[in-house]
Amino acid sequence: MTSKTRRLTESAMLLALAIVLELLSKMFIPEMPFGGQITLVSMLPVVLISYRHGVKWGLVSAFAYALLEMAIGTKTVMAAFQPGYFGDGVLIANALIMCLLDYVVAFTVLGLGGLFRNKIQNSGVALMTGSLVALGARYVAHIASGYILFAGYAEWFFTQEGFPAWGTSLVESLSPELLGFVYSVVYNGMYMIPEMIITAVVALLLARVPKIVTKAS
Repeated sequence: MTSKTRRLTESAMLLALAIVLELLSKMFIPEMPFGGQITLVSMLPVVLISYRHGVKWGLVSAFAYALLEMAIGTKTVMAAFQPGYFGDGVLIANALIMCLLDYVVAFTVLGLGGLFRNKIQNSGVALMTGSLVALGARYVAHIASGYILFAGYAEWFFTQEGFPAWGTSLVESLSPELLGFVYSVVYNGMYMIPEMIITAVVALLLARVPKIVTKAS
């Protein structure tokens, strides 16, 4: 088997594993009310492609993963193009922004996971740091999407029954624009921050297996 064939085969297997972990997560872990979910480290296989084969190939593979995520999320994507999803009428521009930020950008940036392979000597720390950067970049993409598209939910979110008292304080003290940004940071952080922590820990443990972190030839 040539190196290119091995790379393609391994990448396909890791992408398949990522999708399996994603689907298993949907079976056992509740999704957030407005999208987003903590998963069974479903993004780590994509990060590992970048770590083993380089960032360029990692970004290509992560883009393919982004398209697969859009296919899995077809129901949500199609709904975004229907009347009423973003308010009155069919707001195609908003739907396209959602597809771009919440899918194409958010998952393609997972290809940054190999950034620290040759910069940090400890393989576990390198993989862990790459995972944090890659998932952190995804978090930023979701923050941007949430701020642009869903900032109008901020006041309701922070003042709903059962929310801590500091939510009301934010509504009273922040401008609508800043409140919308904080809302997106908080909402997306409710699933992305735990995901980042879990993935980083598993990456650190996984790197103890020499063959996992040995660069494919």
